[in-house]
Amino acid sequence: MQMLKLMLLSPRPPPAAAHLRAAAPTRTPLLLTRRPAGPPPASASASAEFPGSVPDSAQMPPRRRRRRSVAGIDQDELLDPDALADPDSSFYEINGVRLHHKVCSHEDEDEVEDSSSDQPSSSTTASDAVRNSQIGLPILLLHGFGASVFSWSRVMRPLARIVRAKVLAFDRPAFGLTSRASWSADDTKPLNPYSMAFSVMATLAFIDYLGAEKAILVGHSAGCLVAVDAYFDAPERVAALVLVAPAIFAPRKVVKEDQSGEQGGQQTQNVPNDENSPPNLFARIWGRFLQLWKHIAGLVFKMITAIQDVVRSFCLKGLVAFLRSSLGAALVRWVMDKFGVLGVRNAWYDPSKVTDHVIQGYTKPLKSKGWETALLEHTISMIIDSASASRAPVSKRLSEISCPVLVVTGDTDRIVPAWNAERVARAIPGATFEVIKSCGHLPQEERPEEFLSVVEKFLRTMFANPNEQVFQAAV
Repeated sequence: MQMLKLMLLSPRPPPAAAHLRAAAPTRTPLLLTRRPAGPPPASASASAEFPGSVPDSAQMPPRRRRRRSVAGIDQDELLDPDALADPDSSFYEINGVRLHHKVCSHEDEDEVEDSSSDQPSSSTTASDAVRNSQIGLPILLLHGFGASVFSWSRVMRPLARIVRAKVLAFDRPAFGLTSRASWSADDTKPLNPYSMAFSVMATLAFIDYLGAEKAILVGHSAGCLVAVDAYFDAPERVAALVLVAPAIFAPRKVVKEDQSGEQGGQQTQNVPNDENSPPNLFARIWGRFLQLWKHIAGLVFKMITAIQDVVRSFCLKGLVAFLRSSLGAALVRWVMDKFGVLGVRNAWYDPSKVTDHVIQGYTKPLKSKGWETALLEHTISMIIDSASASRAPVSKRLSEISCPVLVVTGDTDRIVPAWNAERVARAIPGATFEVIKSCGHLPQEERPEEFLSVVEKFLRTMFANPNEQVFQAAV
């Protein structure tokens, strides 16, 4: 009995149970681990075992990023302006801005002429005539909006032959291959490189660069504004002005003619002399009442003007902020992509004659880094200058020009109408006006022969004396 009680109280299992437990497989404890955030770990056989499963990013082919293009120019591979320069390109630094320019000399033209000994006698005679009627004044060429030195490529060398001096063309900031300088209203730089004042300063600096006391300024479209402003800034440095398709708002005539045909006549009425007329109490009261209301109306007008100035200033700041934003940059890229090449073709009388070489010449600056930012800053500067009341508009000062002036236009200019160019010529005392037939906005490119003929005729007339370096009217 005692033995049986001990066996019942023992914790060990019976032999049969112990045998079964030994034969059962051992179980490892189940551990729950937390999977880190992110995609599940890669499995080599995941796609094979589960054909419908989505492969991970390592197995997916890389997605191609859409490349940006503006007027056919890849915007993902932009370069510095120096890397885009031509073999005959040069750079001249002014106030930290590297201005791209090209220079042609009459000596280079002489070498070309001397190397050609098979020319007919008529050409030799014409060349001798040019040699015997020297002008000796350099020419500075000022391109228009959206253009560059390329716009003058067909006439630079012939012009150097005509004036028997150097001819220089440079890219204004924001155009061509001139460096894209960063600038803002609170910048420490002394002068906005995209302003008209900087372009004028650069023009006069290039006259010094050529070692000349004065030069002939030839401007095209918006470049005419630079030429005229340079004249007003330093008239003693400008020998003559040639304004090609001038983008200058021509003033309308305000002088009226009376019935007798005399200008400036005024109609008068026979008003009785109040000194000899009896006093009229009602008339005096009414006159004082009108004076009071006139004074009140003047105050109201001043208040409205002040409010308009505040609103105009607020709108101007908002516009500037928009143009300097990413949306403004996207907008200018879209405009250049949709209308850049179209604008070049529209500037010609016959758009079908615009070659790929011309298109490439105008779109080449779009390969330069920061071109859209520079173009926006130039546009902002134009808006601020036009809104400024500190300086009178150029159109109101045309009558003050006293140097020789030639105005040239194409008869079918769709951008600056020929009638506007004619009014500009009429507003300048003694200006010469010439129209080139079957020509658009770019006479120096579309009709270079006719353009050179008109310019040469004008210069020969104005500077007839071959030894005269200074024209009296320009002093």
